This record gives sequence, C-alpha cells and structure tokens, in this order.
Amino acid sequence: MLQERRDANTQGALLKVSNLEGWYGESHVLHGINFDVRQGEVVTLLGRNGAGKTTTLKAIMGILGKRKGSVVFDGTELIKLPARAIARLGVGYVPEERGIFASLSVDENMMLPPQVKPGGMSVEQIFELFPNLKERRNSQGTKLSGGEQQMLAIGRILRTGAKMILMDEPTEGLAPVIVQQIGRTLEWLKRDGYTIVLVEQNFRFAASVADRHYVVDQGKVVDMIPNEDLEANMEKLHAYLGV
Repeated sequence: MLQERRDANTQGALLKVSNLEGWYGESHVLHGINFDVRQGEVVTLLGRNGAGKTTTLKAIMGILGKRKGSVVFDGTELIKLPARAIARLGVGYVPEERGIFASLSVDENMMLPPQVKPGGMSVEQIFELFPNLKERRNSQGTKLSGGEQQMLAIGRILRTGAKMILMDEPTEGLAPVIVQQIGRTLEWLKRDGYTIVLVEQNFRFAASVADRHYVVDQGKVVDMIPNEDLEANMEKLHAYLGV
C-alpha cells in the first residue's frame, strides 16, 4: 500500500528521494529512505527521536558526511553535490539549532547568506512577515527570544531565493502564540508557491499546515498518511510515535 501511494505521488515531484542511506562515522542511520514532494506542498517527516528525520534533511542538503542513493531536486541529482551547490539550486535549510550568530545584530544575521537565486524576499518584506524582527533589527542574537531567533532563521533563508525549504523542528520549545505565528507563516509560504519539508514532533501543528505526512522509523519511511486521513489513522500514528 505504501508503494502504491508513493507511486501515485511521484508524478510531477519537485523532490524525489530514493533508497537514501546515510552514516555518522561508522553508524548507519538511514536504511533506504523513499519519499516524494510536489511543487508547492508542505510535507512532514514524523517519527520518534532518533528515527532518522534530521539526518534525512542533512543528507538532502549535502551536509551529512557519508550518504548514498538518489536525491533528485527539480531534475538535478544532488547526491554527489556539496551543500553550497545544492543551495545554489534553490534548496534552503533551517536547522533545529537555528544557527544565529550571537554577537551580530538581526540586520547583520539577515545579510549573511548570499542570494543564490532570483526572487528572494527583501529585508523589508521579511520584516512585514515578522514585525517582531523589525522592532529588534539592531539587537544582537543573544538578546532575541527563542521565537525571534526562529523567525530570523526562517527569514534569512527566504532572502536567499530558495524555493524549497527544509525545516527542522521549527516549533521546538516555543510558546503557543509563537507556534501559531510560525504556522501562519508556513501557510503564507505555501500559498506563495514555496515547497517545504518539515521535521516536526508536534503532529497537531503538522496537521495544521501539511498536505501529507511520511512516518520515519529506524531509518526508513514506513507509512504515508494524507492529511485528510490523519484523524482516521490517529491510533496507528500514536503507536508509531510512542505517545
């Protein structure tokens, strides 16, 4: 059934991940990841801690030391490309740790990544999306709240011109009001044509923004659940996630 669902979603895929394997040193973490994402979709990778979700994003982005298999983005094979070349093709990565430079201001952090593709958002457009950042534009990274750091991490990638964004746990540790704001931002990005692969532990949040959910367990994709079928599969999802 999973293979039938996957085949149905392969047509017109912007991102196609096939038999992706990955290692941290000698530790074999990914054991043949397979999934597809269409242009303009928000797709989540769900699973327990240690299932391989973050490693999958790092492998797609080219920042995992050892990987093999196939990752095709917009017709280009990425598996042997370095991260900088993948970024130039229009793939952006927002890591869980956010990567904000503590001693630099919001403005300075925003300008660090180069614009790699035409059509990136201007700083003023990003400030419209995240008014909190405009108010704090001269503040150092250490002075920002967790929610403001997350907004800055997302805004920084939007400026580069990336059209597919890999996001790792964007709501982790954030207050509910900030989670709602991040959710509205993802909905806006989706309407504007962005494609998003989202790693998220909070499946209630994931259900509010995603089209489909891939369940990752022990380094493999073991199920795909369309968002409209999420409630009907809640018992199975609880078993997968151990909640």
